[in-house]
Amino acid sequence: MCISLDLPVSPGPSISVALAVWRMERKDEDKSYSTLRVETPKKEVTEGGVDARGHRPLLAGQKPAPTRRPPPPPVSGSGYRARPTKPPAKGQKKEAIVYPDEGGCKHAYEELGVLCPTGCELRSELLKQEKTVKDSLSSVRPRVESLSQSSTNIYKYASLLGDKVKERQQVNEGNQNVINEYNEDLEEQYTYIKVNMDNNIPSNLRILRQVLENLRSKIQKLEATISTQVENCKSPCVTTCNVPVVSGKECEEIYRKGGETSEMYLIQPDEFFKPFKVYCDMTTQDGGWTLIQNRQDGSVGFGRTWDSYKNGFGNIARDGGKGICDSPGELWLGNDKISQITNLGPTEALIEMKDWNGQKVTAQYTAFTVQNEANKYQLSVSGYKGNAGNALMDGASQLKGENRTMTIHNGMFFSTFDRDNDGWLTADPNKQCSKEDGGGWWYNRCHAANPNGRYYWGGHYTYDMAKHGTDDGMVWMNWKGSWYSMQEISIKLRPYFN
Repeated sequence: MCISLDLPVSPGPSISVALAVWRMERKDEDKSYSTLRVETPKKEVTEGGVDARGHRPLLAGQKPAPTRRPPPPPVSGSGYRARPTKPPAKGQKKEAIVYPDEGGCKHAYEELGVLCPTGCELRSELLKQEKTVKDSLSSVRPRVESLSQSSTNIYKYASLLGDKVKERQQVNEGNQNVINEYNEDLEEQYTYIKVNMDNNIPSNLRILRQVLENLRSKIQKLEATISTQVENCKSPCVTTCNVPVVSGKECEEIYRKGGETSEMYLIQPDEFFKPFKVYCDMTTQDGGWTLIQNRQDGSVGFGRTWDSYKNGFGNIARDGGKGICDSPGELWLGNDKISQITNLGPTEALIEMKDWNGQKVTAQYTAFTVQNEANKYQLSVSGYKGNAGNALMDGASQLKGENRTMTIHNGMFFSTFDRDNDGWLTADPNKQCSKEDGGGWWYNRCHAANPNGRYYWGGHYTYDMAKHGTDDGMVWMNWKGSWYSMQEISIKLRPYFN
């Protein structure tokens, strides 16, 4: 506890009265706080001999401290009287002494200063401040916890980043090692290539120049040979095989006359027309078949004119090494000749096919007739049996409705690219099945079967490979669909017997 006093230099009556009042107040306070321990500071004495702090009463249970010697008696005699105070001048107010507010009580006289705060005052003030401090602590605590959690998270994240940085450093070191190895390999390869370019390439170029000169010389010789062969082939090739003596109206009659070997024969279906050569199959289904169409290697193009299909084209047969023409070639016998054979009487047809995997199927019709040229070689078929699918009578089995009926071949006229008799009823001359599908045939709009189409090696072909973007291969849709071209296909005729 502390006391602030501002005393005049010379004591007077006013000071004595103030000290008496102050001592009475202090006695009351000391009684209420008798349980408190009070430390008595050293006394400060003014020049007049007055104790400025006043008398301190004894606390409960405390004895006065013994003195070594009694105090001397007070000085007797008269002294100076108190100096009279000057009244304030007129119009002048007495200036009040302002002391800082220290939370204590004031003396009755301002000159004595401010008393120190009591214990109750301190307790009240501390309780007020405690509530404020608690409120502040309550508001600060969540922030501190949030900061603590954030600090923990930041530490964990920093640790994680540190681990990732270490991993990246290890990866970078590994990559750098790989790059160094690649650089070494590249340097070795570069050195090897440079050595080869400097040493080997010039010599190889000289060798290639010599080879090129030799090839150029051979090409010139081949061109001369080809020119000679072209001149020789301007006239039709003539089969040099010996033709058997036995003949007949068709191959069935030759078979019955004793011609039992499959080879080339002469037949004459109509006595008003000259005899012509055909290949007779004397082994398939008891023989007697006349071959009217054959595709096997793509050696003959079937994109021909009306007259070519009328008269026939291709190779009837060739020598298979036995001195006889026992191997059929690619051919179309001719529409006139086919019409003569089918008009002899009831005629059946056998259509044989083979894909590029060696699998074979057949389509057989017990009735097959082709009209003459005046009737545009109109086709009539009936009585299907086999495992290839009835494409000529039913159309493409994959299609439905009109799309299917427009692929039926039965009853259609023969068409070539220069004689359009197909089922397209249009004034557009470019819309021709024969032109788009690569051959002559009994086209409708357009086909389910196209035996005279283009020959595609390997079987499968695409829209981009087709000349007009259509399914122009050797197609039998009911077996392999539109985009698969057969390896082999043939058509044979024979008289039909019940």
